[in-house]
Amino acid sequence: MRDTISADLKTATLARDKQRTGALRLISAAIKDRDIAARGAGQGQASDTELIDLLAKMVKQRLESAKIYEDNGRAELAEQERAEIAIIEAYLPKQLSEEEAKAAIAAVIADIGANGIKDMGKVMAELKTRHAGQMDFSKASAAVKAGLTA
Repeated sequence: MRDTISADLKTATLARDKQRTGALRLISAAIKDRDIAARGAGQGQASDTELIDLLAKMVKQRLESAKIYEDNGRAELAEQERAEIAIIEAYLPKQLSEEEAKAAIAAVIADIGANGIKDMGKVMAELKTRHAGQMDFSKASAAVKAGLTA
């Protein structure tokens, strides 16, 4: 993932695509910060799974910023945030549709034999292992809860 982002940054810089270059520099800086933090904790480089989590967090931050900008009448800034979201999402795995997410949740519940709300943590942990970066886990938790109580 690092190599792809680095190569795309070089390409965008040579093409003089300011918006893409800026977004890729932000991604690259965030990855370097994560790697520095990982080294400080005695680990090597951050894994691709950790980088996917980082990119998902960046998207979430930009969605919140875009909403704030829109609420305050700053449509041009909201549009800039959305453009950055599109660039960041290109490096994330394909998101599961609502139906696919429900099927994945049902499969995990069946696979681990979860049979009550007390198993919610186990189900969520397994979902995060199997589908990292592919679903919004804040929304998935409501579906898991509904699946376990049904």
